[in-house]
Amino acid sequence: MALPRSGPVRSEHARRAILQATATLLAERGYDHLTIEGIAAAAGVGKQTIYRWWSSKGDIIAECLLEGMVVPGRGELPDTGDIRADLTRWLRDLADMLARDEGELLLRSLIAAAAEHVEVGRRLRDVLAGPESLSGRLERATGTVPNLPRGAPVEEIAEALIGALLLRALSRSPLQPADIDRLLRAVLG
Repeated sequence: MALPRSGPVRSEHARRAILQATATLLAERGYDHLTIEGIAAAAGVGKQTIYRWWSSKGDIIAECLLEGMVVPGRGELPDTGDIRADLTRWLRDLADMLARDEGELLLRSLIAAAAEHVEVGRRLRDVLAGPESLSGRLERATGTVPNLPRGAPVEEIAEALIGALLLRALSRSPLQPADIDRLLRAVLG
């Protein structure tokens, strides 16, 4: 005979509604104006439901990052067989997104969340440059022509590209196509 489950049952429907509400509100209002009360109202749940599963809005954002709900496409590169062409297209797409008001707001919100919550920063790094995304794609491109040589420092390449993109976005100096070409020449050789 099975014993009854103790503690609250986590509803997948409520969890998805909370994550979707968080991602939507973050994109619309930014991190500073994101509240647990607002998330609860938008998701149609009580605040106590949210606090039962997450301790802060930063924790919810971290889960949204892992679910691919905050950074569209999880920063994935195309895979045409030519890493330089793929990186060029990917960086141009990201630069275009960050040049729009909603992209800039999303970036500032993610940076604020990462500054406040270590786990958000770690997850953001993994989503943008980690082994499941950019550095993993770079690793798969090593050892083939016209791609990267075997043993290329893929994590460092990933971090350099993301770092350059973020610095330009933070300084509100958009990356132009010629800038992207020079950046790739500097990083990839």
